[in-house]
Amino acid sequence: MSYRLGVDVGGTFTDVLLVEEGSGRTWRAKTASTPADQSVGVLNGIAKACGEADIDLAEVAQVLHGTTVATNAILEGKGATVGLVTTRGFRQVLQIARSYVPGGLAGWIIWPKPEPLAALENTVEVDERIASDGSVVRPLDEDDVRAQLQQLSGQDIQALAVSLINSFADPAHEQRIAEIAAEVLPGVPVSLSSDVLPELREYERTLTTVANGYVQPQVKKYVTTLSEQLREGGVAGELAILRSDGGLSSATAAIDSPVTLLLSGPAGGVTGAVWVAEQSGHRDLITFDMGGTSTDVGLVRDLDPKIGRETKVGDLAVRASSVDVRTVGAGGGSIAHVPELTRALRVGPQSAGADPGPAAYGKGGVEPTVTDANVVLGYLPTTLAGGEITLDVEASRAAIGKIAEAMGLESVEAAAAGIIDIVNENMLGGVRLVSVQQGFDPRDFSLVAFGGAGPLHANAMGRLTGAWPVIIPPGPGLLCALGDATTSRRDESARTVLRRFAELTGGDLVTVLRELADDAGRRLAAQGVPTDEQTVSYQVDVRYHGQGFEIPIDVDPAWLADPDAALQRLGETFDAEHDRLFSFLLRVDHEMVNARATVTGPRPDVAPVVLSDGDGDPAGALVQDHRIYVGGEYVPAGVYDRARLRAGDVVPGPAIVTEMDSTTLVLPGHAATVHPSGSLLITPLEG
Repeated sequence: MSYRLGVDVGGTFTDVLLVEEGSGRTWRAKTASTPADQSVGVLNGIAKACGEADIDLAEVAQVLHGTTVATNAILEGKGATVGLVTTRGFRQVLQIARSYVPGGLAGWIIWPKPEPLAALENTVEVDERIASDGSVVRPLDEDDVRAQLQQLSGQDIQALAVSLINSFADPAHEQRIAEIAAEVLPGVPVSLSSDVLPELREYERTLTTVANGYVQPQVKKYVTTLSEQLREGGVAGELAILRSDGGLSSATAAIDSPVTLLLSGPAGGVTGAVWVAEQSGHRDLITFDMGGTSTDVGLVRDLDPKIGRETKVGDLAVRASSVDVRTVGAGGGSIAHVPELTRALRVGPQSAGADPGPAAYGKGGVEPTVTDANVVLGYLPTTLAGGEITLDVEASRAAIGKIAEAMGLESVEAAAAGIIDIVNENMLGGVRLVSVQQGFDPRDFSLVAFGGAGPLHANAMGRLTGAWPVIIPPGPGLLCALGDATTSRRDESARTVLRRFAELTGGDLVTVLRELADDAGRRLAAQGVPTDEQTVSYQVDVRYHGQGFEIPIDVDPAWLADPDAALQRLGETFDAEHDRLFSFLLRVDHEMVNARATVTGPRPDVAPVVLSDGDGDPAGALVQDHRIYVGGEYVPAGVYDRARLRAGDVVPGPAIVTEMDSTTLVLPGHAATVHPSGSLLITPLEG
């Protein structure tokens, strides 16, 4: 019997899920993260999970890992010193950027412009020029290249990025610079824009290439170290890293293109949510991942997560495919406060974090948080994580009492209820960003809630959005690790075409897409996925001729069988999407901008767990009688042990369902039905 390990590293905890292939049996481990060297926490978690299963590390066939190494390098400003090579006359491409300033009018007065990832003093120009059609306007001056690289050699750069104008049309000059750099700057990793992002728009292409170089040394060090330590520890299986778009890449591919890993963590959660939704028979879903500091929200249609072309981390926005996840500054540790000027209650985005954390944790925290409000209302039991954490109810009441006093409320419970209502409304804003503002009605979707705090607020979010059922997966705090363990290999190729439809034929479109698919397929085959096991999907960026933006349109592979009709179908699909998003169409020709092919390997053979049948009565799982504050009064509620629930059992609200890594709240007027796959399906009661 072989095993797969899903590993997700968070800011506080490292989650490990060991899956026995075939039976689908799982073992879970949660250990403290080690920010100084994440591999230490990962190895501790793997050893703990294997110990729980009583297996040798040599029996692990694959370690599938979602990592925040690249993300943290960006957020903490601890990436490499990058040297940048540009075409003469374009040295300040990163400084000029897009002249966009966030915020309202006059925002530029107070906006601190972030420093580019490649400093101006580490940026050099070389004498060359390629036209947008790929013709050479000015040949590459190799002597000049050597002189400029020699100048960078004295700057102690740790990575080199090369981004020349129009190199997407002909990469020859960039490739020659890479060859010269290997001589002048031996040992310095080189990122070429024609490899990282072979698309037009010089700023986005340059920024993405520089970001790739910025995080590459740290990612290489981490992945290489972890691979070596896994081998030394006896793990015979390979290490694969989760990409931002929810696919897997080999360790080598991750090192070569680390910019694809910037949203590796949230992507695992979306992938895991898709898995559990499919097991429970639902294909359209909104993912709701609420942690201690923030909440990540995404949208999935027909089990296919929405993939965006922009990845945002802090102030950085690069062009790389990633799961379209929106983040809201609301979590269990979000701090409530009442500004003296307005006397209106606010929640977040400031967070108490893990240290000292909410007042209830007894680690010295005194600020009123969302977790403390849940404790005051009775939504959280006094013990968590199987008794490992004991909550201080009086400390929570004292913290929330400060809010009640500031607002002139008579009861601490009223203040706590206000905090919960506001944080729920804040998170509703995130849900609207991925649904209503994208033209989707949330009532047409189910809501999958996970993360440590997600199930506690999920019922309320379902009531606010109308998204039913609310699905609470088994082990919601470990769902990201499940996503890592149940995803597939993936690779992508892209190319700028930039031609009006009047200048294209269906055959041209089919030829471009199939060439891209062959290119990505060869790389995936090199990672061990045979060609006959690969699945291809296509996407084309289309706009009306003269527009300054484009819309990504998915191309049905079946269209390629009829090239004459393929171009017409692409135009019609674009028109429908443009009308859905903006409610108008233009009577001008369409224009193809970029084309992409994504090649995916088979999904891992991990069988789902099936619960034994119950009789519908959850009484055997009832742990204690309890009271919670809801609707302005205390009402009786049962506390249930989720491990004792069986398929078909129905838990009527108000109720609390506890498990090792999370707590689920079922509100009055609702009920949670246990699905055979282990998920809780919360729905309103009829009448």
